[in-house]
Amino acid sequence: MMLLVFGKTGQVARELQRLVPAARFLGRDEADLMDPAACAAAIAGFDADAVINAAAWTAVDKAETDEATATLVNGDAPTAMAHAAAAKGVPFLHVSTDYVFDGAGNLPFRPDHPTAPVNAYGRSKLTGEIGVRAAGGSHLILRTSWVVSAHGANFVKTMLRLGRERESLNVVADQIGGPTPASAIAEALVIAADALCAGAMGGTHHFAGTPDTSWAEFARKIMQMADLPCRIEDIPTSAYPTPAQRPLNSRLDCSAFEAAFGIKRPEWQAGLTDIMKEQRA
Repeated sequence: MMLLVFGKTGQVARELQRLVPAARFLGRDEADLMDPAACAAAIAGFDADAVINAAAWTAVDKAETDEATATLVNGDAPTAMAHAAAAKGVPFLHVSTDYVFDGAGNLPFRPDHPTAPVNAYGRSKLTGEIGVRAAGGSHLILRTSWVVSAHGANFVKTMLRLGRERESLNVVADQIGGPTPASAIAEALVIAADALCAGAMGGTHHFAGTPDTSWAEFARKIMQMADLPCRIEDIPTSAYPTPAQRPLNSRLDCSAFEAAFGIKRPEWQAGLTDIMKEQRA
């Protein structure tokens, strides 16, 4: 199976490079997501069995003041990609987010739950989802949450840096979700791409780490595993205002994805162990 992947430096893209080094990876210099037509042309000009979009605008707070650019990258570009993939008759796999939901309640969101994003980033990603579905080709929209790895900008790396510098940290305790190793997302995408190439049904699915936890509890585990004495103090979201509103409930019901593709939710503590090992190396 020959894969064409949009993205080179992001967390999921880097894990895909480890997993399938023979795939064709397109960075911004070859396919800038701010130019949807160029992205579509890249698909039209390459003989791939499946296309994966692992690139995105992920600056959640910055999107509040530049929603147009966020929508261009997260909405218009994947829409153009999906149309190009549909025209070639190849599956298109797209990574999305729990931020398409409003974060209300305390039950895991099912894939068919009504969407209602509370910030610009979520709206931009929802635009992409709508465009991918409308393209009419074989596709998989994989919503995930709280992506972490040993590279890129993410919560684990931030906590490790701050944990070495400070005696204590205030961390939000009322936002609940499933930390998800980028390596697990990459593996899930490759398995799903192979299944779609063989004729499996795609659609919209959820994939997130287990068990669900809070940012504060996640931070405590990071400090414990890194053997850092930094104390984690619980605070409510209201005590840590950000330009973009964050959903309190990021729990995702991943049962349909497991039933369709046989892929279980990854245990984030095992993933965190691997990240720590890589950080030490």
